[in-house]
Amino acid sequence: MVERIEDLNLPNSVIARLIKEALPESASVSKEARGAIARAASVFAIFVTSSSTALAHKQNHKTITAKDILQTLTELDFESFVPSLTQDLDVYRKMVKDKKESKASKKDTSSSENANASSTAAAEEATE
Repeated sequence: MVERIEDLNLPNSVIARLIKEALPESASVSKEARGAIARAASVFAIFVTSSSTALAHKQNHKTITAKDILQTLTELDFESFVPSLTQDLDVYRKMVKDKKESKASKKDTSSSENANASSTAAAEEATE
């Protein structure tokens, strides 16, 4: 699996950004505190993942879904997280859907432009 336990830690840059966004600008956090927060966040993520895996396995699923994560958080007495996470998940899903639709419409537009250019070229050749 992993060779060193430190390999499971979240990247320091991610932790630093989260801390910066969560605290007022006047607040400062020591390097040691950032390390402790990073380790706690990593342990929490591993714990929720492990618990969600057990839940999915109990339901004869091989894949952990968002539903499993939300249910696990409720079972672990973190139900106060569920509404905001559900809202963030909905926003994320909408963003992915919009991006996919935008990409598809760009593809359709370029395909129709290529078809129009081909038919115009063919018509010009036919008149010559």
